[in-house]
Amino acid sequence: MEQLKLAALDAEDLAVISAQVQDAVLKVGDIRYYPADRQLVLVMNRFAWDMEDGRARKSHERRRAALSFARVSALKAQNIRQDAKDAVLSLLAVEFEEGEAPAGHLRLVFAGGGTLSAEAECIEARLTDLGAAWETEHRPSHDIG
Repeated sequence: MEQLKLAALDAEDLAVISAQVQDAVLKVGDIRYYPADRQLVLVMNRFAWDMEDGRARKSHERRRAALSFARVSALKAQNIRQDAKDAVLSLLAVEFEEGEAPAGHLRLVFAGGGTLSAEAECIEARLTDLGAAWETEHRPSHDIG
């Protein structure tokens, strides 16, 4: 079982990372912002979309992973109770809106309307699996409409 390691330096790369962390679950307490280091780190249980092959399966995988962003100068949370450290969030997407290039705003979108918005000097993201996978019967799905 190969562990995933991805880096993103532009919006196209970030879209690949976003696809791999879609439906990841994490606790509010697993989000850390280090202003002195200008680093944002999220530790999550990601659904292993990279292991899906389009066939009907009885089991799927989740993996512990870390998603980090460098060169972050500010972070704002909306509709996320920061005092509820054990509250579970489901990550839907990671987006980037360019401002004065290469700077812009990172936006992490969570189910239920929660968002994290980060001012970034540029896109510099990493996604790294942290250990072994475990089996799950549940494959995330979304109603479209």
